[in-house]
Amino acid sequence: MMQTVLALETSCDETASAVVQLKGGKFHILANFIASQANEHAQWGGVVPEIASRRHLESIPFLVEQALEKSGLTFSNIDAIAATVTPGLTGSLLVGAITARTLACLHDVPFLGVHHLEGHLSSAFLNEKHPSPPYLLLLVSGGHTELIHVDRELSYQRVGFSHDDAAGEAFDKVARLLGLSYPGGPAIEEIAKNGNPKRFLFPKGRVSNPSGGFFPYDFSFSGLKTAVLRKVENLKESVTEIPVADLAASFENVVAEVLVERSLKYALDYGLGTLVMVGGVAANKRLRQMMIKEASNKSINIVLAPTAFCTDNAAMIGTAALLRLKSGKSSSSIELGVSARHKLDQADLLYEAIPPF
Repeated sequence: MMQTVLALETSCDETASAVVQLKGGKFHILANFIASQANEHAQWGGVVPEIASRRHLESIPFLVEQALEKSGLTFSNIDAIAATVTPGLTGSLLVGAITARTLACLHDVPFLGVHHLEGHLSSAFLNEKHPSPPYLLLLVSGGHTELIHVDRELSYQRVGFSHDDAAGEAFDKVARLLGLSYPGGPAIEEIAKNGNPKRFLFPKGRVSNPSGGFFPYDFSFSGLKTAVLRKVENLKESVTEIPVADLAASFENVVAEVLVERSLKYALDYGLGTLVMVGGVAANKRLRQMMIKEASNKSINIVLAPTAFCTDNAAMIGTAALLRLKSGKSSSSIELGVSARHKLDQADLLYEAIPPF
């Protein structure tokens, strides 16, 4: 059985389109396009929602056309149209969702509203080695740092999360402190190549448990960000040139250590033999290398989302939609709207006859 989906992603500041096909149990990306707004938002130091929505509106017609042209298909070959509907910036989500619903109605095919985080989780299936439940998934991106226990297909239980900044947010904020460009992740990774990751010992933030001790699988990065700020302020008083490369490398290293240590602890504590890592920060080379090495030492299998599909893209949204179709979900309600927030463990509701929003 072969199914083909046209997918759209507009949850934040990347406008993306893709045509993805499920054939013989494998996912084939027939087209994948991304129009990034990073340079425009960089001058503001972060995403400006109004600008993001406007750029999505301008770009999406051309991206849909490009995706179909590259795939060599027409709408008559498309079995369903999918778009991210939650979570994200409301104005941005509306552009993709309304476009997808309109095209679905015009061409009389099903519409699937996809949870953005389920899209990231599905990016692991674009790896040649597909994960098989049960496994632990580390989702680490600009807006989310979560540990998710997947005990069966499309069943998610969050077992750890960041209580303040997500890891990606910490990268952006520390990059700004160090005078580096936006987005912070790639900027820090680039300059950290020439730095000493052991020069500065920054704290591994822990989250206190009111009952005593600490939550063993949760994260906190705000204290780390503050520690970098204080170190920069102290250095300004004693040196003529701030060692930006060493600061960046030391920061990057401690973030990687925290993510790896807590993820592997959960996997070992609960007897999970596979760990999957997805999300924008999962593209970081130091983190990937550390995770592979430490997991191997503990005989845990690692499945990484391909680097090209770690950041926001439509191929992962198409893959998520195809997995839903494979599971027996035929469509979402054409009346399904968008929501800035919606829990991942309630993603099933996006395919109910009466939509959750």
